[in-house]
Amino acid sequence: MEIIIDHILKELSPDFKVGVVHYKDIQVSDSPQMLKGRLQLFQESLYFDYVDKKVTEIPAIDEWRKLFKLVGTDPSRYRPSSEALYRRVQKQQFLSNVNSAVDLNNFLSLQYQIPLGIYDYDKLSGDTISIKVGTSSDSYTAINERDIALSNKILTQDQGGPFGSPYLDSKRTAVTSSTVNAIHFIYFQPSFHSEEANQLLQSLSKMFTQIHGGDSNYSVIT
Repeated sequence: MEIIIDHILKELSPDFKVGVVHYKDIQVSDSPQMLKGRLQLFQESLYFDYVDKKVTEIPAIDEWRKLFKLVGTDPSRYRPSSEALYRRVQKQQFLSNVNSAVDLNNFLSLQYQIPLGIYDYDKLSGDTISIKVGTSSDSYTAINERDIALSNKILTQDQGGPFGSPYLDSKRTAVTSSTVNAIHFIYFQPSFHSEEANQLLQSLSKMFTQIHGGDSNYSVIT
């Protein structure tokens, strides 16, 4: 499947880039105790690290807030998903376990301080995925069951319409225990260098397949 960054988004942010990992023949299940424990301990550590700090001062989060503003999203109302996770940790509203893929996705988002989204590849349609700025006609039912308007928000879209965003993902393409093929979007901050991005993708995909089995391949889309 071809992945394209829309020209309007590239004009607004010439250095915009995403990492994409394709996973095949994976097994998604309840998270192993190792992952559950690691996620819990990491959140507890972050809580103490940021108890007296502003998460908006984290460079990667600050850069994503600026990018949201650039495309017309109010980041104080619609926060990048990475910032939303950090704010939950600050309130000790630690993440509950969903499944191994979602839990690892959340852990990696906290670790790298950037938005990530993982989707069931077999629920996508068409031959092309576009990453673009949404219009007034773009919306979906999110994973929290809310209907989300995507006007002036960065989104990913297949032939069936929008399915993901660095803000909040859709219910339509959510990864479940039935998922065997998945696609992972890593929303790098624009200042991140491509060489660093490839190294991160290599490490991330290796960790994912160690837990879920299967095969993976990755690329940086610019």
